[in-house]
Amino acid sequence: MRRTTTIALLAAAVLALAGCSTSSGGDKPAPAATVTVTKAPELSAAEQRESCVSAWAKVLHDDADADQNLDEPAECDGVAGDHYGMYAEGMMQRNRENVDAAQECLDDPSCTALPIP
Repeated sequence: MRRTTTIALLAAAVLALAGCSTSSGGDKPAPAATVTVTKAPELSAAEQRESCVSAWAKVLHDDADADQNLDEPAECDGVAGDHYGMYAEGMMQRNRENVDAAQECLDDPSCTALPIP
């Protein structure tokens, strides 16, 4: 008997907390929120390497006065291969970008970004 009473009380509490109602009011319940979880696409080894090299180029470009005690970019975590080589490729990419920007400025007579003696 005690068990039946406990179950009945628990059921009543659950129904009360769940907001069950016997009234046939015109209120419609709000739609439940839908959460969609998507898995990030896997990158190939070459794409991971390119992402790491580009991240190094950005780090080196953003901090032109950086010394060699830079933290490795997060994009390089878990990338297989020669990490020093990726750093060097990032530096070469940064240098190419700087040379291209300098050449564009030299070709444009109104450019004042480069100091010309």
